[in-house]
Amino acid sequence: MGFLCFIVTGSCWGADRNSISDGRAYQNQIYGGIGKAEPGRKKIIDIAEKEVGVRESGENTGLRVDEYNAYVGFKKVAWCASFVSWVFGQAGYPQPRSAWSPAIFPAHRIAKNPVAGMVMGIYFPKLKRIAHCGIVTRVKGELIFSIEGNTNFNGSREGDGVYRRIRHVRSIYRFADWWEK
Repeated sequence: MGFLCFIVTGSCWGADRNSISDGRAYQNQIYGGIGKAEPGRKKIIDIAEKEVGVRESGENTGLRVDEYNAYVGFKKVAWCASFVSWVFGQAGYPQPRSAWSPAIFPAHRIAKNPVAGMVMGIYFPKLKRIAHCGIVTRVKGELIFSIEGNTNFNGSREGDGVYRRIRHVRSIYRFADWWEK
């Protein structure tokens, strides 16, 4: 019984309450929380979905990673915010457009109740700021499903690619809503 309990709780309550996937297990679970009247949010997620599996070919570089960073005017920088900005840009939104994750969370964009298509930010106490972000693809209870750039299977904010993640809502510091009708 203890082993079964570990399997059930371990699936979403790791040491940092996060888990990660390459995307195959969750393909049928996207769009949770998006109404039919919100095609812009679906478009954002569709674009992010197509990027799952992109990998660096070196530290903060690679054909597609360079495109994300070039979109915000940089080369070879940590690229989670560049990825988020690029996705929104591909969906036709001029903002956000920054390589610095704290800039993705201005006060006028902060949202209390997350929905698919928003941006989520993780606070790192050592840095005293939001230092990682990604795109919410689904909200199910207290779990936030996301697609994030510059992460990896170990959950690093200095990762090697674009992955799907599942995070507990308590591990998210802020949500920003950049979608506009």
